[in-house]
Amino acid sequence: MQFLQILSRKLGSLEMLFQIPFCQKQFPYTCLSTSACVYSKKKKENSYEQVDQEKYKTLVHSVTSYKTSTQTPETIVEEDNLLHGPPAKHRPPIKAGSKTPRSWVPLINPSKRILPVSSDSNVPMKIRLQRKKMPSVTRILQQTLSSQQVFYLERWKQKMIEELGKEGFEEYTKNLFLQGELFHSALESIFLSEKMAARYQGEDDVVAGYLSSVEHVLEDISEVKALESGVHHETLQYLGLVDCVAKYRGQLCVIDWKTSEKPKPFLQNTYDNPLQVAAYIGAINHDANYDFQVRCGLIVVAYKNGSPAHPHFMDPDLCSQYWNKWLLRLEEYMDKN
Repeated sequence: MQFLQILSRKLGSLEMLFQIPFCQKQFPYTCLSTSACVYSKKKKENSYEQVDQEKYKTLVHSVTSYKTSTQTPETIVEEDNLLHGPPAKHRPPIKAGSKTPRSWVPLINPSKRILPVSSDSNVPMKIRLQRKKMPSVTRILQQTLSSQQVFYLERWKQKMIEELGKEGFEEYTKNLFLQGELFHSALESIFLSEKMAARYQGEDDVVAGYLSSVEHVLEDISEVKALESGVHHETLQYLGLVDCVAKYRGQLCVIDWKTSEKPKPFLQNTYDNPLQVAAYIGAINHDANYDFQVRCGLIVVAYKNGSPAHPHFMDPDLCSQYWNKWLLRLEEYMDKN
C-alpha cells in the first residue's frame, strides 16, 4: 500500500522515466504493431498443392494456368459428342393410344342380357363363321399396318427369299400355316376329350412339340365356353374367328394361340395380336349369339422345340387400352375403303 501511494505521488516523475529513453530514439510506428497478418511467417495453404500432381498433371495445369475457361461452343459440342454421342434428331413417335376415336363404342355391352349359367351347357360353343359383307379382323389389321411395320415385314420377306428362294419361301410359309392348323386342331381335341392328347403326341413330332410347350398353360385353363367360333360385332360391322373362350386362373378370357420359332417373352413382342384379342372381346360382347361377356384376354405363344410357352395375360384395363387402338385402326380402314 505504501508503495502504491509513493508511486502515485511520483507519477509525473515516472512518466518522465519512460518518456526520456524512448523519445531519444525514434522507432517506426509499425514496431508497436502486434498484427499477426504482418508478422506471421505461416504461409497460407494452397489446396491445389495437396493434389497428386503427376496423376492430375494436365488438369492441375489447366486450372492453375488460366483464369478463364478456354472452351468454346465448338469444343463443348465435340466433347459432348465424344462422351454421349450425337444428339437425336428425331421426335418421339406419337402413341396411337393418345388419340380418341371419332365414334366411341364401349368394349362392354351395357344393354346385353346375361343369362344364368346352365349346368347342362358343358359343350363349348362353335358357331360357324358366316361370310357376310363385313371385313375380318385379320384383314383390317393387315391393311392398316404402319409404314414401319410394312418396311420390316418386307425386309424379312426379301431376306427369306434370298436364303430359300421364291419357291422355298412359299413352301416355308405353307408349312407354317399347316403347323398352326394342326396345333389348333390338337388343342380343340384336348378340350373336347382329354384322351385325344396322347394320340397327337405320338403321331406328329411338330404338334407334340407345341403341345409340350403349352402343357403348363393348359393346367390353368378351365370351363371352356367356345372353340374356333365365329363372332361379329353388330354395331361396328366386322367379324372374326375366335380360337378359344375359357377361364384362365379363374378369369374368363378370349384366348389366342400363337406359334413362333423365336421367343416372345413380352406382350409387345406379339405386335398386333393384342388388338386382335381386344377386337374379338368387343365382338363377343356385342354378338347376340353369346349369352356372356368377356373382360380379359390371353395370348399364348407356343414353341416348336417344346420350350415353355409364354402366356401374356391382358387384364380389363389393358384390354380397354387396346380396344381404343383397335377402334382407331378400324376407322382408318373404313376411311381407306
